[in-house]
Amino acid sequence: MTTAVTPTPTQVVSATTNNSSSSSSSSSGVDTGTIAGNFQTFLSLLTTQLKNQNPLDPLDTNQFTAQLVQFAQVEQQLKSNDQLTTLVSLQKTAQATQALNFVGETVAVDGDTTALKNGSATWRLTAAKPATATINVISSTGETVYTTTRALTAGNQAFTWDGKDSSGTQRPDGNYKISITAKDASGQTVAVPTEIQATVDSADLTQTPPTLSIAGQDYTLDKLKRVIRD
Repeated sequence: MTTAVTPTPTQVVSATTNNSSSSSSSSSGVDTGTIAGNFQTFLSLLTTQLKNQNPLDPLDTNQFTAQLVQFAQVEQQLKSNDQLTTLVSLQKTAQATQALNFVGETVAVDGDTTALKNGSATWRLTAAKPATATINVISSTGETVYTTTRALTAGNQAFTWDGKDSSGTQRPDGNYKISITAKDASGQTVAVPTEIQATVDSADLTQTPPTLSIAGQDYTLDKLKRVIRD
């Protein structure tokens, strides 16, 4: 007389997960390719195995204990996933609230585009060493409206543009970009990073993480360097 051997839940799950994933997903909405799908399959198979085991050859105690350990591990994993999902949701809410608080504030960020307001636009320049710089101011349409040459000292310094183009005509308020080419006394190129101080116009909460609109450019919260009281 041949006795049928009941496969373990682990074996059956491994063999049936791929074959049943599409049908289970469409009927129950649970993807068996995920840990949740395997968890439900494991419970079903474990219960069936206990009901139909051979009374003359019951399930080995060690094997059954191992299956229960697997059951506990999977259950704990599911609970951890739920808790992580909650934490992520709370973090997104906190980020959105924080972003809204910056709207209307004047902040400093690394950037090359700032707003010309009332005939004045200012950039902060940082040179690693003394250099001679050619500074171009470019409009939002890509037109170079002003060019000047200036000697830069080592360290941080301000460059303020009065809003007049190269012909002396006052340009309208709006966002303008700065482009700098600098060389030291030996003719070597010197990098000159730029910083702007501008008002946060709006916050986009549909982005993850949220972004702030500053002088027509989008910045995430981690890009803010300082908040400046007017």
